[in-house]
Amino acid sequence: MRSTKSLIYGRNPVLEALQNNVPLDRILMHHTISGENVGDIIRMAKQAGTPIVRVPVEKLNAMVRGVHQGVIAFGSIVDYTPLQDIISHLYDQGKTPFLLLLDGITDVRNTGAIIRSAVCCGADAIIFSEKNSAPLHEDMVKTSAGAMMQITFCREKNLSYILETLKMNGIKIFSSDLKATRSLMDIDFKTPSCLVLGAEEKGISRATQEQCDETFIIPMQGNFDSFNVSVAAGIICFEAMKQRMA
Repeated sequence: MRSTKSLIYGRNPVLEALQNNVPLDRILMHHTISGENVGDIIRMAKQAGTPIVRVPVEKLNAMVRGVHQGVIAFGSIVDYTPLQDIISHLYDQGKTPFLLLLDGITDVRNTGAIIRSAVCCGADAIIFSEKNSAPLHEDMVKTSAGAMMQITFCREKNLSYILETLKMNGIKIFSSDLKATRSLMDIDFKTPSCLVLGAEEKGISRATQEQCDETFIIPMQGNFDSFNVSVAAGIICFEAMKQRMA
């Protein structure tokens, strides 16, 4: 029942972390847990905006050797900024926002590679929803080659709020789609833009897709029908950078 790097485990340590406002990326909780401190942990996590993910005990056992008591928390190494604050700050500085929204990408390696491309190509912020996103902890710093310490992060409760806020602020929402008729190079990234990237298996959610202002296809040759999501992110971010530097 102690902390090791980014992991805090045991009911009392996790509760104490919440009580002392320690930044937590997420909490993993055994799906049948009950008893002492559980209700307090759930209540305080909700107040702090910390996602709780219900998992089988085997997953918890594989993560720590100590007595976890059905609760493990990931300590966060980044501060999350509200989306509206990010957008307002960019506009106040006279900038044209270029944001990335990760919709359901849970693979740490893909997320780290996307963050690295985003930083290299001048993106302003990375946006997540509370559900279905990779945890941001020390391992992610290594995966992103340290890039995640050089960009702003936002985590909001749900995608509906994120999409509504983007549209309310005049930010166009773009995504790639194999069925799209327009090419990536035909998209105008000089406007306030948000690129949505989805998990490789499922792509972006239907609700998100319906809110996209434009979709495009990345030109390619060969027998594969799509790029790895992190590779696609790098290609798209580079195109956006090229247009904005012209």
